[in-house]
Amino acid sequence: MTETPGITGHWDIDSSHSRLGFSTRHAMVSRVRGAFNDVSGSADIADDLADSTAEVIIQTASIDTRSEGRDEHLRSADFFDVETYPEIRFVSSAIDEVDEDSYIVTGELTIRDMTKTVSVPLELIGIETDPFGNLRAGLEGSRRIDRKDWGVTWNTTLDSGGVLVSDKITLEFELSLIKNLAEAAPAAESAGKEFPPPPPVKPADKPAETAPEAHQPDAQSSGNSLGKLFGLR
Repeated sequence: MTETPGITGHWDIDSSHSRLGFSTRHAMVSRVRGAFNDVSGSADIADDLADSTAEVIIQTASIDTRSEGRDEHLRSADFFDVETYPEIRFVSSAIDEVDEDSYIVTGELTIRDMTKTVSVPLELIGIETDPFGNLRAGLEGSRRIDRKDWGVTWNTTLDSGGVLVSDKITLEFELSLIKNLAEAAPAAESAGKEFPPPPPVKPADKPAETAPEAHQPDAQSSGNSLGKLFGLR
């Protein structure tokens, strides 16, 4: 039995502080990087790591490579066909600790209509409590796959005989998870804030209001008023 003190429990991916990206060769000479901006998932880590599970769900339409034209092509039937297959899903079948803070997560990765078994190495970067009381765990890792194994085969041949898009894709994982997010509603509401709010400022005491001084008419103005009253002016 593998004991996993400190990381047992239910964890949810904090998508606003996580990145699930990828990189590939373009035209055989440069590297294009991208990411999926809409990612969700969770992990349930048991006292016995063999009983643990994890799931990640990616919305394929959220792909972002910083080029709208390229992103639209990737959303088309040539690649992810987001209208037909709106999600990429990974469901773990085994989580193994291979070294201190190093794990191999094996599971079924479904892209389009094909499911293949993959193993992803992940390193536990650390576990810390943020200013809002959320217990966070950071995980990082990468895994190289062949996109053709999932039926993503579109390409164009170059004059040199090479191809426009590499078949090999490197998946990149930078994950921040929050423990018991669903059970800690007050902390969850603060999860999207970067910094704690400043302490309230006590309003300064207002000076006591004083009654306005009564206007005392001088003798000349009094005389003018009497003159007007009796028609003398």
